[in-house]
Amino acid sequence: MFKDFKEFIMRGNVMDLAVAVIIGAAFGKIVTSMVNDVLMPVIGIVGGKVDFSNLFIDLSGANHPTIAAAKAAGAATINYGLFLNTVIDFLIVSFAIFVMVRQANRLKQQPAAAPAAPSTKDCPYCCTPIPIQAKRCPNCTSQLA
Repeated sequence: MFKDFKEFIMRGNVMDLAVAVIIGAAFGKIVTSMVNDVLMPVIGIVGGKVDFSNLFIDLSGANHPTIAAAKAAGAATINYGLFLNTVIDFLIVSFAIFVMVRQANRLKQQPAAAPAAPSTKDCPYCCTPIPIQAKRCPNCTSQLA
């Protein structure tokens, strides 16, 4: 059983997938940081100095100034600002992956085009090139099959 498991793990596909997951997670952290630390403050300033990460609805009826204060008080909240941050994060990650895949596909070698079908053939009697559809050779006037 251990031998089979070792063979499964050492296959190229599994190793490639593991590397892709690790790189994807690291890339996701970078994009999340870019969204939370760079883009959202700018969007907040443009949108009237709103901090999206602190937008919430307090279901307890109390008026807590922040999500942290509401959580500390044990109040139930709907954190729609954090949800907006997550949606924007997802859209940016998706777009970045789309661009990367598109560029990788461009760099990938295109398969060689199939050779063009020949437009001529050799006359079996005089060996001169003639059109494929020819019924008679124009050089030796031989009847072709």
